[in-house]
Amino acid sequence: MTDPTAPDGRTPDHESARTRRGSDGEQRTDDGIIAVAVTVTRTGGFAGLRRTWHAQPDTAETPQWIALIDECPWDAADPGRPIAPNGADLFMWRVDARCGDAARAAALADPEVQGPWRDLIDAVRSAETGGERPGSPR
Repeated sequence: MTDPTAPDGRTPDHESARTRRGSDGEQRTDDGIIAVAVTVTRTGGFAGLRRTWHAQPDTAETPQWIALIDECPWDAADPGRPIAPNGADLFMWRVDARCGDAARAAALADPEVQGPWRDLIDAVRSAETGGERPGSPR
C-alpha cells in the first residue's frame, strides 16, 4: 500500500492532516470547524529587524478568532496600495489571515495599527507566547 502523503509532508491535495474539505468546500478541521490561521510580520524599527508571529487557534477558540478577523477593514489595507513613508524607525506590519479557503492580506504603517487591527495583532502575538486569547478578560 502506498503512502498518500507527499514527500514534503502535505497530503496530496495540500491540506494539512488536521483539515479536510467540508460539503460547502471550506477547509475544516476534523471536527467540522472552519480552519483558521493568522500570521503577523513586523518589519522596521530602530534595527530594521523582521519579526513574525503565527496563531492557529484551537477549535473552541475559532469563533472568537473569526470575529477578530472579520472586524478588520481589509479593503482599506490592501498590500498593493502605496504606503507613504511615515517617519524613521517606525514599524510596518503585514497581516495574513486564512478562514477556511478565504485568504486575506493587509499591509499597515505603524500608525494604522489601532482598533480592530491592534486587537487582532495583539491576539496573534499573545497566542504565540502563550498569553491571553481572544475573548478572555484583559
